[in-house]
Amino acid sequence: MTDSLFSTLPLPEPLLDNLQSLGFAAMTPIQQESLPVILAGQDVIAKAKTGSGKTLAFAINLLTRIHPEDFCCQGLVLCPTRELATQVASETRRVARYLPNIKVVTLCGGQPIGPQIGSLAHGAHIVVGTPGRIQDHLRKGTLSLKKVNTLVLDEADRMLDMGFINSINTIVSYTHSQRQTLLYSATYPTSIRGLSQHIQKRPVEVTISATDQHTHIDQQFYLAENNDKPEVLLKLLGDLHDSSAVIFCNTKKTCKDVGTVLFEQGYKPLVLHGDLAQKERDQMLVRFANRSSRLLIATDVAARGLDIDDLAAVINYDLSRDPEIHVHRIGRTGRAGKSGKALSLYTSREQYKLDAISDYLQCALTRLSPDTLKKHTGNPEPAPMVTLCIDGGRKHKVRPGDILGALTGEGAIAGDQVGKITVFDFVAYVAITREYARRALQRLEKGKIKGRQFKVRRL
Repeated sequence: MTDSLFSTLPLPEPLLDNLQSLGFAAMTPIQQESLPVILAGQDVIAKAKTGSGKTLAFAINLLTRIHPEDFCCQGLVLCPTRELATQVASETRRVARYLPNIKVVTLCGGQPIGPQIGSLAHGAHIVVGTPGRIQDHLRKGTLSLKKVNTLVLDEADRMLDMGFINSINTIVSYTHSQRQTLLYSATYPTSIRGLSQHIQKRPVEVTISATDQHTHIDQQFYLAENNDKPEVLLKLLGDLHDSSAVIFCNTKKTCKDVGTVLFEQGYKPLVLHGDLAQKERDQMLVRFANRSSRLLIATDVAARGLDIDDLAAVINYDLSRDPEIHVHRIGRTGRAGKSGKALSLYTSREQYKLDAISDYLQCALTRLSPDTLKKHTGNPEPAPMVTLCIDGGRKHKVRPGDILGALTGEGAIAGDQVGKITVFDFVAYVAITREYARRALQRLEKGKIKGRQFKVRRL
């Protein structure tokens, strides 16, 4: 339908051309419902799941309100985790390509504050960060929010769950009262409504219902007592034919136990839990996103900020006690209108959880017997990609194009053998097809990137 095209909005032609080049032509439901209101300058409180396209919606709005010649913070995005902040900043930079010299800075904890201070000293148009680290910079006087015209709270419900309410209120007090405030939340607890009343002015509510969001996700529920779960899980993975999947567990211990079971069966799963250092978490998420690993096992807390394109399936090894969390989990597949699978295991004592999910989604659930699943033999196929880690990042002026050029120069590696390239401040990761991984490693070890030699290793 023509009314769902970005070209129907009052956007600059260069921005529309960039969106087209990035593969964005038609708007998702949340974009179609919220963008006209946002672009008109109104406050919005939007309920939408991860993968609905909300980041693109507020990134477009942020950039249309930026004055490039004024090197100060004009847009501020608060996120609950470093992972989500990194993804939001990356998406915003992609959309901002049509504007020269737009600077997007990420300010998160778990990283040295010194380089962040240095980066802010040179000015930043848009700041994306976690509440704690934003507060640190405000206390030090290294960040000014006086000219912020747009404030975005992404996954606001998660920030409140993590105890950031006081930090958010403090940060808001540093901004101008005439700002536009956009609040995005996957759920609508009373605390979110209270926050909205405190920081927003006559917000327009936009809700994409859970039912509408998941019509393209094939949900299946399998009865499996706790002792039978490992066997049923292996059957489900066999049916997926080596596609990528996130396996959700309710506890860190269960994550580790499931990881052990799968490793013994020849799988190479990544196990994401709260005991990991930030660098280890970053590496795992990068490897899963770039298809260097097919399986990621995680708790809900550990998976916050997880943003994976073309995820074939979500497997709920444990059912969540909260139907909204269940919806949030399965929303990681079937993104942007694509099809996906959500496979859930439940015990005979968890009928009440099924009833709650059915009521929330307003639909009957498809319950299947594990006996309908076949037992698969043979070793699972290895992941198609391998990740190389380069000890150089944005602070060393390394860009994805530099890494691609170093690999493909003089015909060393074909461009279609190079996968996703992810660049952080001090490190970069590049995915290479498994067949060419050794050659790519040798190429980077012996060659130079931006005229410099960096240490490179295979993860």
